Amino acid sequence: MRELYALHGATTFSLLLRLLGDRPTAEDVQQQVFIEAWENADRYDPRRGTLAAWLLMIARSRAVDHLRRRVPEPRDPATAVVLADGAESGRVDELLEHWRVAAALDHPSPEEADVLRRRFYLDQSQTDIAEATGVPLGTVKTRMTRALRRMAELLKEER
Repeated sequence: MRELYALHGATTFSLLLRLLGDRPTAEDVQQQVFIEAWENADRYDPRRGTLAAWLLMIARSRAVDHLRRRVPEPRDPATAVVLADGAESGRVDELLEHWRVAAALDHPSPEEADVLRRRFYLDQSQTDIAEATGVPLGTVKTRMTRALRRMAELLKEER
């Protein structure tokens, strides 16, 4: 379980944080994701996708569940339907795209994936990444360029 979390914890947490917008909530849902993965490990089928994709699917499902529960219950039943539909429909495409990209983050080297996560999930500039990691700015730029090319190829093949 430690190895699974070490390999995929950052990816699932980044997705959850982005979807839920709240760190404590993302932490709670992250725990649910890994408990569910542990309890249902026998259901993972490597022929259907990568381990990361399976975990991200679980994360996405738990995030959607949480967002559905979070919709306040109005007095008018017609309004409740509109709110529930809007909570999901406006975010489904965004959720799926984040899931797809997060799964693709497992393919670059760990150094390249770290640079991409910092840039696109933590919104750090290349200079910020260089300062935070102690890696020269030129190396950060090279890693980012290589990783983006590799991910573009993977995502293109996926379509």
